[in-house]
Amino acid sequence: MSASDMPTALDLPMMDPLPEETQRYFDICVEKLGMVPNVLRAYAFDVEKLNGFTALYNDLMLGDSGLSKLEREMIAVVVSSINKCFYCLVAHGAAVRALSGNPMLGEQLVMNYRVADLDARQRAMLDFAEKMTLASYTIEEQDRQSLRDVGFSDRDIWDIANVTGFYNMSNRVASATRMKPNDEYHAQNR
Repeated sequence: MSASDMPTALDLPMMDPLPEETQRYFDICVEKLGMVPNVLRAYAFDVEKLNGFTALYNDLMLGDSGLSKLEREMIAVVVSSINKCFYCLVAHGAAVRALSGNPMLGEQLVMNYRVADLDARQRAMLDFAEKMTLASYTIEEQDRQSLRDVGFSDRDIWDIANVTGFYNMSNRVASATRMKPNDEYHAQNR
C-alpha cells in the first residue's frame, strides 16, 4: 500500500487477509456507502481494536436512543468543529447533509452552530455538547436541567454525554494520526 493509500500518517497497514467477518463488514460498507470509511481502515491493523471501535460506534450512533440519528450526527459535527478535526468534520458533515436533506445545515454546524435555524431542543443539546467539550468539569445540575426543560430524559442526557465523549476521543485520535477523510465525502449531498 502506497503512502497516499494509507488512511493515516502511521505505517499500520490493514491485516491481509482480513478476517472473514471483518471482510463481510467491509463489503457491507462498500454496498451501502460505496466505500470503506478510512476510520475503519485505520483501525483494521488490529481486529480487536477495530471491533472495539465499531461496537462502541454502532451502539452510540445506531443503537436505541431518544436521540435521532441526525441529532447524534449534529453532536459529532459540533464537537468536531470545536476540536477542528478535519476527518470528522468532512465525514459527519456529509452525514448531516444526507440525514437533514439540508446542505446548508451541515455547513452551518461545521462553522458555527449558533447561526443554524435550530429548535430549542437541538440548541440546548448542542450547547451542552459544546460545554462538555470545552470544560466538562464545569457542568452542573442546571446544565442537565436545561436539557430536561426542553424534553430530554435522563437517558437522553446519558446519550448526549456519551456521543460527545466519543467524538472528543475519536477527534483526538484522528487529528494525532492525520486521518484522511475519504474523497467521496466531500461531494456528498451538496
